[in-house]
Amino acid sequence: MTSTAPASTTATAPTGADSAGLVLRDFGGGPFGIYIHVPFCATRCGYCDFNTYTAGELGTSASPESWFEALRGELATAAEQFEGLPSVTPAVETVFVGGGTPSLLGGDGLADVMTAIRDNFALAPGAEVTTESNPESTSPEFFERLLDGGFTRVSLGMQSAARHVLKILDRTHTPGRAVAAAQEARAAGFEHVNLDLIYGTPGETDADLDASLDAVLSAGVDHVSAYSLIVEDGTALARRVRRGELPAPDDDVLAARYERIDSRLAAAGLHWYEVSNWAANEDARCRHNLGYWDGGDWLGAGPGAHSHVGGMRWWNVKHPARYADRVALGGLPAAGFEALSEEERYTERVMLTVRLRAGMPVGELDGSGWVAAERVIADGLAELCGDRLVLTDRGRLLADGVVRALLG
Repeated sequence: MTSTAPASTTATAPTGADSAGLVLRDFGGGPFGIYIHVPFCATRCGYCDFNTYTAGELGTSASPESWFEALRGELATAAEQFEGLPSVTPAVETVFVGGGTPSLLGGDGLADVMTAIRDNFALAPGAEVTTESNPESTSPEFFERLLDGGFTRVSLGMQSAARHVLKILDRTHTPGRAVAAAQEARAAGFEHVNLDLIYGTPGETDADLDASLDAVLSAGVDHVSAYSLIVEDGTALARRVRRGELPAPDDDVLAARYERIDSRLAAAGLHWYEVSNWAANEDARCRHNLGYWDGGDWLGAGPGAHSHVGGMRWWNVKHPARYADRVALGGLPAAGFEALSEEERYTERVMLTVRLRAGMPVGELDGSGWVAAERVIADGLAELCGDRLVLTDRGRLLADGVVRALLG
């Protein structure tokens, strides 16, 4: 998961070492994590608008080797800048390697990433270390190397068990490979394994979704993420929908599918802790993502990665070649930065915490927010659980609307 910079007054970061001094602030006192962005993919999925590149798109301008050298440089520079902050750099509680397709680096490449992090930052005892992986680029040996390299958690992109749905999404793995990969990860010794689902793809039926859920539950994973298909502007999928080749996802169908997913997962002992995430127990929850949702600090390293420290947010240049060039200049490779105002921090707090099963402390709502909360409760979209505002089952289906209501 990459972070998203909210809209606000944004300055353009200068090049070179001066950018770091302007960007960094002191830590906010919450959990501290590191996100690593791997921008490489073997093929481009039609629905994806992430900052990713195939070998054909990059040509000779960048490679995994040049990316890794730049990553090491960015981590070293960030560590030096953090040492200049008023408080001591906190130990890293979570690491998340995302993309892109991190598993294209292989087990040795991902272990090297962890070595680069350890060379510059202290990991907290019991740190959670996650990597995303494409099922087709994994193997039993891959998972064993990950464990040796310090990884504690694996997230596998399954999306669907239906071949025709995978074809529409331009996914290249075979329908059964994700389950096999999850079982290989468990056999290698990974206690925490996640499978990602996408629901609402054009052509997907209730039977297709049931087959996907059957497959997920057969894999014995302790975490599931399920996201409704969003047709993002500029993607191949958006162009197909615009030309009338595929229908746009239907909101009523998406709501019914979500309820179906929640019911099946809950019956199997996986319960929601964020609107799109289910876990078998508290230990199975993704602590890194909880750090985002709970307002923690994190360093995002790699092309296009976003960072947040003490209310200051910055984001790196996107193209891997330009990213490497900026790192070589010295300083952080920031493309832009912003200092979040109190109003912006409040907006983000509402947007993120409302989606959590733990809910939002009502004491953090401003006056108009509390008036809106009373209306939301009256409409049956949320309820008070002690001193927290928590979404009802119906409220989860309309979570974005609840957020808009609370923010007025």
